[in-house]
Amino acid sequence: MTITTELDGQEQQLGVMASTTPPSSSVFIDLPLAPRIDGGKVPAPDEDDNDLVLPYISRMLMEEDMDDKFPDKYDAALLKAQQPFAEILSNAVQTCPCKISQPLHAATVEANSSLLAAEGNCVDVVSMAFFKGMVEANKFLPIPKDSDCSRKKRLDRDDDEVEADEVAGRSSKQLAAAPQPESEEEAAAREMLDRLMLHGYDPSLLADMLPDHPPYHVMPPPPPRRGRHAVAVDLHTLLIRCAEAVATNDRRGAADLLERIKRHSPPTGDGTHRLAHCFAEGLEARLAGTGSKIYRSLMAKRASVVVAVKAYQLYMASCCFLPVKHLFSNKTIYKAVAGRKKLHIVHYGLGRGLQWPDLLRWLARREGGPPEVRLTGIDNPQPGFRPSQHIEETGRRLSNCARAFGVPFKFHGIAKKSEAVHVEDLDIDPHEVLLVNSILHFQTLMDESVVVERPNPRDMVLSTIRKMRPSVFIHTVNNGSHSSAFFMTRFREALQSYAALFDMMDSIAPRDNDRRLLLERDMFAGCVTNIIACEGMDRVERPQSYKQWQARSQRAGLRQLPLDPEIVQMLKDKVKKEYHRSFLISEDQRWLLQGWKGRVLYALSTWTADDDSDLAQT
Repeated sequence: MTITTELDGQEQQLGVMASTTPPSSSVFIDLPLAPRIDGGKVPAPDEDDNDLVLPYISRMLMEEDMDDKFPDKYDAALLKAQQPFAEILSNAVQTCPCKISQPLHAATVEANSSLLAAEGNCVDVVSMAFFKGMVEANKFLPIPKDSDCSRKKRLDRDDDEVEADEVAGRSSKQLAAAPQPESEEEAAAREMLDRLMLHGYDPSLLADMLPDHPPYHVMPPPPPRRGRHAVAVDLHTLLIRCAEAVATNDRRGAADLLERIKRHSPPTGDGTHRLAHCFAEGLEARLAGTGSKIYRSLMAKRASVVVAVKAYQLYMASCCFLPVKHLFSNKTIYKAVAGRKKLHIVHYGLGRGLQWPDLLRWLARREGGPPEVRLTGIDNPQPGFRPSQHIEETGRRLSNCARAFGVPFKFHGIAKKSEAVHVEDLDIDPHEVLLVNSILHFQTLMDESVVVERPNPRDMVLSTIRKMRPSVFIHTVNNGSHSSAFFMTRFREALQSYAALFDMMDSIAPRDNDRRLLLERDMFAGCVTNIIACEGMDRVERPQSYKQWQARSQRAGLRQLPLDPEIVQMLKDKVKKEYHRSFLISEDQRWLLQGWKGRVLYALSTWTADDDSDLAQT
């Protein structure tokens, strides 16, 4: 067989004759080749076989200490071809008595290959295949427990460390199979969640969670900053300039501006400082290309029951946004089922299901007795081995609540993306009053700016709801224009919206409140990072204005219903009486608007299937 190698434009031919008997101890790091098990002769290679090296590697790696079983005859040409490889391998294991058990790293191979090329040796495709083969093969070789190297490593470490590593190695294999025990904080949060489900939100029940704090709606403004050396810094302008530098890939200018912004925006300062710190981290993640990783990490924290309970406590105690959303939905459903015996609620974005115990409690006290309630909870599947774990837990809690209140109740959980749910999955009964509910869930669906095919996920979901023909579809949206494909347009709009949220938090909660810090760090920061630092399919936070949702819903064949004036007035009175005076609640084009200091942040509406649209489409 002839092997052709190329070096510096010159071809060299090495004539290698295949031996009919197994060669003797190889010069490869003093390890012999393995004998044939059947005692026969080694067959000559086929003419198409252009590589004699790999069989030697295979035998060399699988056998040890067989030096006395082979004759000492070498083919001169073969020895010459083996010599460069032998020197490399000998150098690689010279300092380790356990020889082949010492890993051969890719960096070492590359360096030695370059050295061979510099010295004029034959380094071609076959040689590089040899080197890479050695690196890959060493990954599968464990270091023998009794080798000199392993004994030395064990002697250099304490027995406790070795034992700890062995235990960790065994336990790591069981992580996927065995769930980890929850912490005391998680257990306490789950207990509090059960209490909230059964008893509802009661300020006295949660007084220990928010100690020594005046009513949020009468809190005085924070004191102004004083100091002779205080320097006014326009963080808003610095953020815009930094975003422009990022957009033009001016990395040095962006880094300088980020350093200035962070120097003047501590994460525990006032609302403006926290806003600037949050957006600076988003810009930094965009520069580093780590936005998606950070967002996934923060979303995993958001899924924690601890985060859910603490955020719920703060929102219910001090902010009117969540109570108004829940009351609007529950009062609308309660009126729609008046005089009927069966109710079916389809809830997109079930979450922890904290809005439903109040409705079950009202239905239990209804004159004439409660109706039969069926709740279908839809939510995105969780990553891991139990994609429906949260939905199942929520279903058990709601079933326990209904049983305690005396309400006939059935729960059906669907762990799917919203656009993957079809009418056939819902087992709709025409004798039931069907209500569909979504609170801020559809803002993470992809739209036409990402999905070119029609219909896109947003239109698919609205079309499915139309096909359900619900009595009422209750839709709450995040009013914003952060879904623009243009980075600077998106950045400016997000900055305005979150400036209102951070200012609101500064007015309703003390700066050292742990629930506020958690909400800003694990929830606000996650959304901001996704809006700023992610693009394409990774950018899932895509809120649109309520007017854009209005046009989209009408195109999908839905007809907007007028707001119930009694419900609207009840909510206005509640906000005015119980919450900070800067909260906004108003009406526009059959939408109930919520906001802060004139900035509209959320919008609520009710819809039903448009019969005329059905006729036109059929």
